Amino acid sequence: MKRLILFFCSITMVSCSAFQSSSGGLYEKKFQVQTSSGLVSNDPGKPDLGFFVWQDIPFAKPPVGDLRWRAPRPLDSPRRIISPKDDTACVQKASVYAGATGKGIVGSEDCLYLDITAPIDFEDKSYPVMFWIHGGGNTSGLKDYYDYSKLVSTRGVVVVRTNYRLGALGWFTHPSIQGSQEGTDKTSNFGTLDIIQSLKWVQANISKFGGDPTNVTIFGESAGGHNVFALLSSPMADGLFHKAISQSGYTSSYSLEDAVNENGTNRLIERGSSQIIDREFGSGVDRNVLRSNLKEMDARAFIGLYYQEEGIDSIPLTTRDGIVIPEIGLLEALSRPEYAKNIPVMAGANKDEVSLWHGLHRYFIDVSYPLSKLLPPVIKLKNPDLFDHWVRTRSHAWKLRGVDTPLTALETAGYPKLYAYQFDWDHQKSSMFADIPSIIGAAHGTDISFVTGDYKFGPISSYVYPEGPNRNEMEKTIMDAWTGFSRSGTPDTDMSIHWQPFEGTAPAFLHLDKDDLLRVGFEEYSMESLLDSVAESGVSNLLQKCMIVWESSINIGDPLVDLVDMWQGGQCNKYDVLQEQKDIQYRLISEFGSVTID
Repeated sequence: MKRLILFFCSITMVSCSAFQSSSGGLYEKKFQVQTSSGLVSNDPGKPDLGFFVWQDIPFAKPPVGDLRWRAPRPLDSPRRIISPKDDTACVQKASVYAGATGKGIVGSEDCLYLDITAPIDFEDKSYPVMFWIHGGGNTSGLKDYYDYSKLVSTRGVVVVRTNYRLGALGWFTHPSIQGSQEGTDKTSNFGTLDIIQSLKWVQANISKFGGDPTNVTIFGESAGGHNVFALLSSPMADGLFHKAISQSGYTSSYSLEDAVNENGTNRLIERGSSQIIDREFGSGVDRNVLRSNLKEMDARAFIGLYYQEEGIDSIPLTTRDGIVIPEIGLLEALSRPEYAKNIPVMAGANKDEVSLWHGLHRYFIDVSYPLSKLLPPVIKLKNPDLFDHWVRTRSHAWKLRGVDTPLTALETAGYPKLYAYQFDWDHQKSSMFADIPSIIGAAHGTDISFVTGDYKFGPISSYVYPEGPNRNEMEKTIMDAWTGFSRSGTPDTDMSIHWQPFEGTAPAFLHLDKDDLLRVGFEEYSMESLLDSVAESGVSNLLQKCMIVWESSINIGDPLVDLVDMWQGGQCNKYDVLQEQKDIQYRLISEFGSVTID
């Protein structure tokens, strides 16, 4: 009987079979769906879980061989039988925090796959579609790390998770590549085009999984939030989505000249393509020979060139190539009506964004083993006041540059519905080994678990996300807001409080926190006034103040070097802040072997 049902499904190629589990009791369900990429079957699930997952669906041809550094090619292969893959990570440096396990450089160029999670009653339904773009600096991460089954099963949405090419395989500019290619292949933004191609696949196929192709919300965190802004600015993404959420995003983009950085003329860029190529192949190599060498080089070996030495990171990624991203730049394009998507947009940042990095940085942290190295180390802040001042200023600057500035640009372009938030939730518990609320707090990325309902933060997950009403309240608020926004473009449909829309003249934002701390606030600072407040600090010396001003002005958007130069009448001009940062880094490496604790 089971074979008969499966045979029937393979003939119809659209629907399902239902058969009793060999373990008895509940029923497993098998759904086969015909797509433009082939026939895909869901992972067998249990009906009481309320969702189905279809994994590792290819949305483009593998970008290998001569397709390396070209626009993704659509995949039209309906007769293919799609099977789950053991590993779909794009090439990147291994990191448990990014979900890419192993050592050294891992992953494959054959990585352009997506997953779909849908409610169990998806047949003949038309649920809102939420399209997740993972973070990781556009150099790491993968779709598989994120589990949206709880959001799907409890809120009635379809979630798509996608991969895209990373690092210099996803964003690369050099005359030996673009100089020999035509049309869209002359882009530098291959990773952005992968996301666009994935969205095109969704438009063509998502209705078969119970998703509404006329109601697609793109959402992403960190680099994913940046890619949301990139899609909003790109004329090539027109009509592919209908709402957008940027979580801790940023708006940096590079000129083609800076991406190459010939002769190292831009000091802020340490890993331009010319630096990498000259170091590996030498200068003066014939362009055609170089192109052949680059196309044929092992992908992992190529990405490994970017990790041969530690540095203050400055890999140029998203470029103003005039193809995918307008030549005026990402941020400026957001303000132009000719590029406007005119859709509802929500953007936010976390109260303690940079504690994710500073809380592990040996400049701020002391590490000791008072009992035994068999136990975790005791981690303490060297100067809690300095740490708090540094983290709060930098994180506030992230909100100004990554939320208020792009939303103001969108308002200028005529976007009708804009919403801002600040994620404030920091109700964690301390350990005998670390004061986690003070060191981590509302760090970068801690908001994601409240959207997924999947609480993980490495070995300290139970301390960062302790079970209880505080966590439950935050989860309900964020899941309701994100899915409510995906349905109607309004995030406060199920809230007890009105989420006032953002306007440049009245920059309202919602403090996302547990119920009794949920409230609306209004931004009181500009970048200039925030940096002026640094001068009043009594916990930092002048060099530290200049480093805070530098980091706040250079990151999260195009570098605002003038702000640094003019700060407090040019007081920071006596320092080469970039070199001072490098000196600190080299000193820590010499003493401890690394800048951060393991």
